[in-house]
Amino acid sequence: MSLVAGIDAGTQSLKVVVYDPATRTLVATASMPLELTSGEDGRREQQPADWVAAMQTCFSRIDPALRARIVALAVSGQQHGFVPVDADGQVLAPAKLWCDTSTTAECTQIMDAVGGATGAIALAGNPILAGYTASKLPWTKTHRPEAYARLATILLPHDYLNFVLTGQRFCEWGDASGTGWLDVRTRTWSKDLLRATDADRDLADCLPPIAAPDALFDIDPAMAAQLGLPATAKVAVGGGDNMMAAIGTGCVEEGRLAMSLGTSGTLFAYSDTPVVDPAGAWAAFCSSTGGWLPLICTMNCTVATEQVAKAFGFSTREGDAHLHATPPGADGLAMLPFLNGERTPDLPLGKGVLAGLDPTNFSPAHLYRAAMEGATYSLKYGFDAFVRAGMAFDRIVLTGGGSNSAAWRQLVADVFGLPVDVPVQSEGAAFGAALQALWAIGRAGGDTASIADIARTHVAVDPALSARPDPDRTRAYATAYTRFLRYLDAVTPLQRG
Repeated sequence: MSLVAGIDAGTQSLKVVVYDPATRTLVATASMPLELTSGEDGRREQQPADWVAAMQTCFSRIDPALRARIVALAVSGQQHGFVPVDADGQVLAPAKLWCDTSTTAECTQIMDAVGGATGAIALAGNPILAGYTASKLPWTKTHRPEAYARLATILLPHDYLNFVLTGQRFCEWGDASGTGWLDVRTRTWSKDLLRATDADRDLADCLPPIAAPDALFDIDPAMAAQLGLPATAKVAVGGGDNMMAAIGTGCVEEGRLAMSLGTSGTLFAYSDTPVVDPAGAWAAFCSSTGGWLPLICTMNCTVATEQVAKAFGFSTREGDAHLHATPPGADGLAMLPFLNGERTPDLPLGKGVLAGLDPTNFSPAHLYRAAMEGATYSLKYGFDAFVRAGMAFDRIVLTGGGSNSAAWRQLVADVFGLPVDVPVQSEGAAFGAALQALWAIGRAGGDTASIADIARTHVAVDPALSARPDPDRTRAYATAYTRFLRYLDAVTPLQRG
């Protein structure tokens, strides 16, 4: 009769799912949109209070009888965000998000202090890229000095919601590795990188303790009452949205490759050992299950297709028809969809580019296809780095909003030349959080099942949504992808200048 819940605080919305492990079904879902504040300097921010309000609204929409049966829950949150909190737990400023590129200069400043990107990778396994938490600290010190002076604790978005739920400040390995400060090889904070971020202050004093992957915390009784949850409910550690999506797609064993098509695009694979690239071709993150999660992130995925649809006055729900009306390669039209700057390839100051326009392809359908292809090619660019490093995969498990598109599923299968499967539970991050809660509460009760055992039992794919590559289209996309790379090579010097 016991249920578990997963909360996913994303960029565009907050979602809550309630899962019944006995029947292996979601028994409730709810979501609320979130507002994003943007600035011309690349600023992308949200109010943490909005996440809390959205969480409360979502739970209020779930049947009280179901809420009363929830024994454990966990939070998935957008990675890299910075929530500055004072000693009393008050938020001091808006949260700067993963897609915030206003701190590009601060990334360079931190890395220069440790010998550049090579030095940062040697210290922690990752360069300090635009959007990572580390660069947000010196920016805040300069632009919000009063908030910085009162800063007591550095929390990530999911850490902050955990603080709201439990009254305790803690983090976990997976999300912490996205700060840029965690040495992913040893899972310890890099004192050198913390000092490079602020030589005048010991930032280690502001970092919360790191909890084990299967740790459980008591829910705050007042918050339990507000959400309509039992006062006995437990809160698992949760993690970054990619780490939770890894659980929700079964990417918790070696050889698994998952792709998320959301506002950002991600491609990640589980490893039992650290997987660090000396050139920083991918993010060398930890998982939230005790392993590691080498990850490719692009900052422009569904945002590109949504912008084209909005510009031409149609819904993305009509997008598949536009794909079917145009051929692979969009008749020579290519889009570099770097609307928010880009992380893969590493062009934080990048802008979107349309190339190859002519009278035959200057149409809404061609532009929509070019946006979808461009977002997919950016992920392929990262995938190629995985392959060059010797990683091998036999299929892709797809999640995120883009996985709802049959045309996009087929496009991924054709571009990568691999079969594509889609889990029955489409909300991979929220579902993964629920499964982590299930695993943690089970271990607390003496169950010895591993997280891989849990995933094998509860993560199922929907055969009706699977896609298999078509050899002819795969060849056509290979030609178009080569063209995309040529355009990328041509504009890279301009976008780095």
